[in-house]
Amino acid sequence: MSSSPPMMNLKKTSAVTPCKTMLGHTNYVYGVAHLPSGQRIITCSLDGSLRLWDLKSGAQIGDDLRDEGDETRVRAMALSPNGKTVAVGSNDGTVRLWDVEAGKIVAKWEGHSEYVTSACWSPNCERVVSGFLDGTAKVWDVKSGEPVQGLNPIKTGHKHVYAVRYSRKAKMIATGGYNESGIEIWDAKTGKRLSTILITLDLESVWSLAWTSNEKKIIAGSFGGSIRIFDTATWQQVAALEAHADAVNSLTLFQNDRLLASTSLDDTARLWDLDTNLQVGPPLQHDNSVNCAAFSADGKLISTACDDNNTYVWNTQAILKAAGLEDLLSIPGVSTN
Repeated sequence: MSSSPPMMNLKKTSAVTPCKTMLGHTNYVYGVAHLPSGQRIITCSLDGSLRLWDLKSGAQIGDDLRDEGDETRVRAMALSPNGKTVAVGSNDGTVRLWDVEAGKIVAKWEGHSEYVTSACWSPNCERVVSGFLDGTAKVWDVKSGEPVQGLNPIKTGHKHVYAVRYSRKAKMIATGGYNESGIEIWDAKTGKRLSTILITLDLESVWSLAWTSNEKKIIAGSFGGSIRIFDTATWQQVAALEAHADAVNSLTLFQNDRLLASTSLDDTARLWDLDTNLQVGPPLQHDNSVNCAAFSADGKLISTACDDNNTYVWNTQAILKAAGLEDLLSIPGVSTN
């Protein structure tokens, strides 16, 4: 295992402030995603609602989206790769699919008593995997609305599942959670366990996961605050990113695999240069725990969801420019003009 390089000298950089704040939710905001138009984001909250927001004005668009007659808390959200549908997991163990443009539920998957902790779409939008507090995961067929035969439930071995993630080529599913087996790797077609990445300390239980697009690395955020990078050829740790002082509850990779965003119960979000494994700029400071983050398609903005009931938008491009690292937003074959 290679040793982690020292954290970048932040040179007493002045604090970064958000360029927009979305006010309106009445409980913790647990999910945020940028929609394909580039002009809107969608959020979900423990107040039971989904909300659309205008990025330019920061104002809510239309009414709250709610399952009529159901006040269950919304705890997990995943936007489909085509940007048309969000999968939403709730405290009642139900997964709902919302058509974003129509603002209505198009599927409702029930039959589980424990609340949904995480959800992820397959890259072709045909399946959704969801993780549950009881330590199981389920793979759903979007077209039929049924659990996929032979894959369900996946008894992960975790006491609690905190993260589920399809690999970018849909070959594997990773689950992370609480117990001595921090990460389990599963064959996405057969449900067979392919590997176990042991993380033995209770403080190192896995709260968040991300795959690189070539499936050569998987990144894990821990309860103890560390971010660990593993080589999938050997499943051995190759780097550790240390800066957070509390649990890392989400990891988000920009599409070029060079820029990572992490959020934490330490009230910060942080940006990382994965070319060097160094932190970029000062932390994005919040007044409460930060639950997740999402990049815009071009990476110039990042939105964060917070336990203070608010959503914040930050200028990623300005942060990178101040650090002399604007190249981290470059996408091969795409002009940045």
